[in-house]
Amino acid sequence: MTVERTTVYEAIGGAPTLRKLVNTFYNLVANDATIRPLFPDDFTEIREKQYMFLTQFFGGPMLYSEHYGSPMMRMRHQRFPIAERHAQAWLKCMSQALDETGITGPVREFMFDRLTLTAHHMVNTEEESDPESDRR
Repeated sequence: MTVERTTVYEAIGGAPTLRKLVNTFYNLVANDATIRPLFPDDFTEIREKQYMFLTQFFGGPMLYSEHYGSPMMRMRHQRFPIAERHAQAWLKCMSQALDETGITGPVREFMFDRLTLTAHHMVNTEEESDPESDRR
């Protein structure tokens, strides 16, 4: 008996689906006031890095490692002040991108669960004080 294993990358349709997911995600990020300031003006390079990372992260070819070495995502993001609100905004954009890309069911749940863990792992700073709430 042969047991066939399918990666998430294969289950969602591989490169074309991940490209669509990444493009959709960054279109949403561009319009999100909370996390837009954390990204460069031009998304070209960051889109490609995200595509390579997600390809590898979900069981596809090891594109990110081949080009940049070990992902070490927390270390690579350390120079950016990422608070919990940024992680939540990132996840909101990614959730919407998954939906708009047509990724559904258990594979979507699995992907979002893994991405949620990763987003929270990137948090490296306390929430900033909100002057309005401090006055209340």
